[in-house]
Amino acid sequence: MAELPRLNGIIRALEQGKHVVMSFAKPEIEEAIVFSTSKYDGIVIEMEHGVWDGRALRDSMQFLLNRAEIVKSGSLAPKVTPIVRIPPNGAEKNQWLAKQALDLGVYGVVWPHISTVEEAYNAVSACRYPRLNSAPRYEPAGVRGDGPHAACRYWGITNQEYYKKADVWPLAPDGEVLVLLMIEDTVGIKNLPDILQNVPGIGGILIGEGDLSQELGYPRQYEHPVVLEAMAEIVATCKRFNVPVGHPHVEPENVERVISEGYRILITPPKRSFASLDNTLKLVGR
Repeated sequence: MAELPRLNGIIRALEQGKHVVMSFAKPEIEEAIVFSTSKYDGIVIEMEHGVWDGRALRDSMQFLLNRAEIVKSGSLAPKVTPIVRIPPNGAEKNQWLAKQALDLGVYGVVWPHISTVEEAYNAVSACRYPRLNSAPRYEPAGVRGDGPHAACRYWGITNQEYYKKADVWPLAPDGEVLVLLMIEDTVGIKNLPDILQNVPGIGGILIGEGDLSQELGYPRQYEHPVVLEAMAEIVATCKRFNVPVGHPHVEPENVERVISEGYRILITPPKRSFASLDNTLKLVGR
């Protein structure tokens, strides 16, 4: 079996030590078409705060693929890598949502509201296939059900090639599935060192500054010193464990500060995506 190139463009950028530039996107065909020729490394298809609609997710992913871009690149890798934010809070452990999203072909799952080691373990476990406990890299033990046919078609590879690649990075160095956990409360901040030390397979941490600011008593006051201090603690912990950390609200007004503070995953809000994209890419040397 010939070695496949890296398919997940978000992982590719992280492996190369680059900043990742992304945006949130609705699961809509028209939006997918617009993003399909953009300069983004990937998009987070936002399904936490909307209705979970597998058909809409499937359709938007299909329209995100651009035949001309694929031919020009000479690779099966999509120009813009789709991952999805699923609805459940970490404590709800709804593994089936990750399973359905991965079976459609997404390259990663964003898990909201992760606060404990147990919740983080479940998130990674839900994105992995089962294997014997004597197998290398057994933990976190996979629980994902076997049904990859649509995902194989979307990735453009065979079932056996998919099984080889559909594991979580960086636990599996050649894995193409990215697990991003959102830390959104003070319990999660307190437990983050234990999470990163005890749960392999976490590809990155995203800060949920909206919910965090609510708990801290400064709703959506993202520049408040108390909120910034809590976020800085998350960044410092991620740096200590060499785990990329992401900022979900990168705007023209804060992008330079965000980069200087050590964020490696930069996510622009949908309404201002293209207005700030070129400036953001320039600031990170892209």
